[in-house]
Amino acid sequence: MTENTDGKSSLLPRIADEIAHIVGEFRDKRGKDITVVPAGNGGIDHMHAEGEILVREEHLPRVLGVLGLPARDDIERDDPQRVRRVIAGYVLLTLSEPHNTVAVALDLVDQRLGRHIATPNHVLTVSPGEDSSCPATEPEQVYAGMEPFPSVAPDGGRGVLVYLADTGLLRDAGAHPWLAGVRVGDDTQDLDPKDPMTGNPPAIPPYTGHGTFVAGVLRCLAPDAEVIVTNAFAVAGSELEADLVPRLETALGLGADIFHLTIACASRQDLPLLAFGEWLRRLRESKGTICVAAAGNSSTRRPSWPAAFGDVIAVGALGSDWRGRASFSNYGPWVDVYAPGRDLVNAFATGRYECYVRPYAGTQREFYGMAKWSGTSFSTPIVSGLIAARMSGTGENARQAAAALLAEARAQAIPGTGPVLLPRSGRRHAGEALD
Repeated sequence: MTENTDGKSSLLPRIADEIAHIVGEFRDKRGKDITVVPAGNGGIDHMHAEGEILVREEHLPRVLGVLGLPARDDIERDDPQRVRRVIAGYVLLTLSEPHNTVAVALDLVDQRLGRHIATPNHVLTVSPGEDSSCPATEPEQVYAGMEPFPSVAPDGGRGVLVYLADTGLLRDAGAHPWLAGVRVGDDTQDLDPKDPMTGNPPAIPPYTGHGTFVAGVLRCLAPDAEVIVTNAFAVAGSELEADLVPRLETALGLGADIFHLTIACASRQDLPLLAFGEWLRRLRESKGTICVAAAGNSSTRRPSWPAAFGDVIAVGALGSDWRGRASFSNYGPWVDVYAPGRDLVNAFATGRYECYVRPYAGTQREFYGMAKWSGTSFSTPIVSGLIAARMSGTGENARQAAAALLAEARAQAIPGTGPVLLPRSGRRHAGEALD
């Protein structure tokens, strides 16, 4: 396995386009060099920030010794930013000579101290696709005025708070009735895009509208739920673990019932994300709160994080006929449930979008406030919406409602695919008559 930082070598053309975009955006917006570790199939093994590792704080003195670095007090005296708290018990260490590359440093730590004491600062993205880092497809055009699919339920979700970590919320999202009342966490940081689009028609940047589309699908299933949408993935639909986890830790104070995360990444040696695991431990202390995450779009059994954590509800995607797994969806025993994720229609930006991924790179697409899109990003809000709708209908907390729905999903499992939830699942239990 080799590493490269330009995102091109050894990668399939379509994946190379996506990775080059992400690598360039991190360099331009954050001044970060992203290392891409290719997989043998032309995809990627994982991506991480070069020169940074996450470390279990209790082992930090030994890690510094193994790497030949000064003691923590000396490092913090000379450069306080080189050791940064991420979450209780975990710090981000910026490397220096002689072990200034992540690969060299972690190989040495693994050999001397054991695995999973230190890990890369992984790049998480909005549901990676084809062993890459994007949704399963780029957004596709639909007729102006087309209704959402799945359609808007008559009610459901009242009294439920959903925290949705994604790419933020479009400024005009409230023009869609089913998105009325959905809000952002921060009036400047969580708007999508951060700066208003310009041009005639406006130019729609890549990943713009993703968070709005996801919120729209969720609201169609639970139109009365309170939803907070945040711009957690402002760099080409991506974020670093060490920057995402502190934000999620702060959000624990909001009292959300459901944490909905439209992110995924493969990890070095398939090990769980260090800091994210600690955040989940803290989440478990919030009685009845759950985390729902997209399984990812790499069409692989390989675990994808954070969905692969045992106490996260991992959602895969069904194909367009809802009778089997979508070709792009991840799968395996760590995926808890599948829901429709192919050719969904919901709210999107208005303007012109230029495809940047082959074979459609350079193609212009016109949008009029709606789009068709595919990916586990969009099957996941169906599950979150069903949980919210059940909660308001039964009085259960999120953990109880999720357990009941997953039991229903297992009872109607599709052979060769797995447990399944459809948009009308659970309605009888929520006090509504089925058609």
